[in-house]
Amino acid sequence: MSAEDGTVDMLVIGGGINGAGIARDAAGRGLSVVLCEQADLASATSSSSSKLIHGGLRYLEQYEFRLVREALAEREVLLRNAPHIIWPMRFVLPHNKLLRPAWMIRLGLFLYDHIGGKRSLPGTKSLSFRTDRVEGAPLKPELTRGFAYSDCWVEDSRLVVLNAVDARVRGAEILLRTRCTEARREGDRWTAKLKDLATGAERVVRARILVNAAGPWVERVLHGVAGQSGSAHMRLVKGSHIVVPRLFDGDHAYILQNTDRRVIFAIPYEHRFTLIGTTDIPFEGDATDVRITPEETDYLCDAVNRYFAKQIGPADVVRSYSGVRPLYDDDSAANPSAVTRDYVFDLAGNPGEAPLLSIYGGKITTYRRLAEHAMDKLKRFVPDLKPSWTADAALPGGDMASHRFEPFAAAFKARHPWLPEDVAQRLCRLYGTLAERIVGPSTKLSDMGIDFGGGLYEREVDWLVREEWANTADDILWRRTKLGLHVPPEGASKLAEWLAGSRTLARAS
Repeated sequence: MSAEDGTVDMLVIGGGINGAGIARDAAGRGLSVVLCEQADLASATSSSSSKLIHGGLRYLEQYEFRLVREALAEREVLLRNAPHIIWPMRFVLPHNKLLRPAWMIRLGLFLYDHIGGKRSLPGTKSLSFRTDRVEGAPLKPELTRGFAYSDCWVEDSRLVVLNAVDARVRGAEILLRTRCTEARREGDRWTAKLKDLATGAERVVRARILVNAAGPWVERVLHGVAGQSGSAHMRLVKGSHIVVPRLFDGDHAYILQNTDRRVIFAIPYEHRFTLIGTTDIPFEGDATDVRITPEETDYLCDAVNRYFAKQIGPADVVRSYSGVRPLYDDDSAANPSAVTRDYVFDLAGNPGEAPLLSIYGGKITTYRRLAEHAMDKLKRFVPDLKPSWTADAALPGGDMASHRFEPFAAAFKARHPWLPEDVAQRLCRLYGTLAERIVGPSTKLSDMGIDFGGGLYEREVDWLVREEWANTADDILWRRTKLGLHVPPEGASKLAEWLAGSRTLARAS
């Protein structure tokens, strides 16, 4: 569907997971879509998560049964449609008898196993750390029992990028580093001014529907850019993570009960590291400049040190990151950890007026359902809207036989035996079936071009610039890959120089 007189059907403001997911869903239903993001894709909250596709075990204590049910059902959908960037992970929950009683944990895990409907992942298992030595090995000896259950890992920022890539394939226009400076409702149309932050060039876009998916900036867009009031309100909560050298062997993760009744994850990360998080702190500052505090670092280290024999401190932290969660504020929770992670829509527009849909809250796990529900909300403005379609549609690179990653990866490695094992595995994980296009006609490692270190080669960089909007070294090293932990400083400098030369050539042409 393409609107008349140059007007597009939908303008989406925000390049996080909600904005990218809605753009993909709408484009796949035949709408003409423009997505506008003032920075890079997933440059804020969507790349600062704990990187899990999960139901949220702790939300059961807050009686968020609908949210948990929907998230667990979505876990199955996403695992099927993106087996390259999403994979199962077992979580070990050591029992601390001074906190929640064992019967409460068993009941919660029983509900977690069954509330989401059909599942493909293994169910809960009780553990004795005297006999289940792998899971018990890194823990303090006084911890003798626990539980294991299943959830999934996700490459969070790549999930955003792949949604945007698929949206573009289906006709959407993706405008990064472009700010919407003003949007005004003119009857049944929105007129928006967009500014390219790199060149200063401005353009005007007219749209039938405006979607405000700006995450932490949703109220700034609503009031400052669109000049509208709204009935919903936002509560910002900061979550921080730390990365330390690997604390334990195995592919499983740990979920640790803390003394404040929150839970902390300790997750295998990038082979040689452990990811620890997250905190929950009210936030009132500038969401473009979010940093971990020394107190948060101490909090995360202390939580881990209560359980692990190997003790850690701030000096062990090799990287940290922080993000701001834009949660819906219903004024019912004093504790930030108790604020709902569910999503809420604020739809404004009288009959005959162009609608404005603002999105509050949401989780990475439920982004696809959020997009479907957003389109349901907007259907009365687009009466001939095509039906929902994303539940059975693989994300780019996820079109693998029987949705199985391991046979695909084995076949890819057999076709390219000259690729180092770790490089081949990483290409399969990040790009899935599209990895073949990155390798192209290469038959030896030197055909992959410049070696930037850490397993990053020129052909991959060229792909990320050409196909995934990468523009800076950070775009590549920290969002489209996690190679910032592996590429040496001189390699990062060489990459920045390569990108600067690429931009110069692009302007000259």
